[in-house]
Amino acid sequence: MRALSLPLPGRRTLFGAALLGAALAVTAWGQAPASATDLEGTAWELVKIEGTDAKIHVPTERGHYLLAFTPHGELSARIDCNRGSGTWSSPEAGQLVLGPLASTRAQCPPGSLYDEIIAHWTEVRSYAIREGHLFLTGGGGVYEYEPLQVTATPGGTTH
Repeated sequence: MRALSLPLPGRRTLFGAALLGAALAVTAWGQAPASATDLEGTAWELVKIEGTDAKIHVPTERGHYLLAFTPHGELSARIDCNRGSGTWSSPEAGQLVLGPLASTRAQCPPGSLYDEIIAHWTEVRSYAIREGHLFLTGGGGVYEYEPLQVTATPGGTTH
């Protein structure tokens, strides 16, 4: 089964927007503890990372850090200038296991969070949805995501 592709902002199709919008409408307002069905069909954008060293890392560019959980345990990601796909599972409510991420290997610009995210990708162990935001917790700290906002433009693309 193919993983959901996350195209560059401004080049998403209306079909993709409708699919993501429907998924978000169903799950974006969930509360902790979350169940695996709370993640299926959802898409998220990174807000910040609170590292284990208490440093806060905030993406410099909107739309460069996206994560989509597709049904059947597949996921797609955009991590700055790279894209990837992998697997996920939730053995129990609030638990999350991320499989290895197959990713492009472009050299991202200075200030990128790519290396930080990839270094701790498989260390994520839990998740919660609070006030509509997704929180992933693991060896690298706490990753806060907000529901991916998809809006259509008259030309048929979304931003």
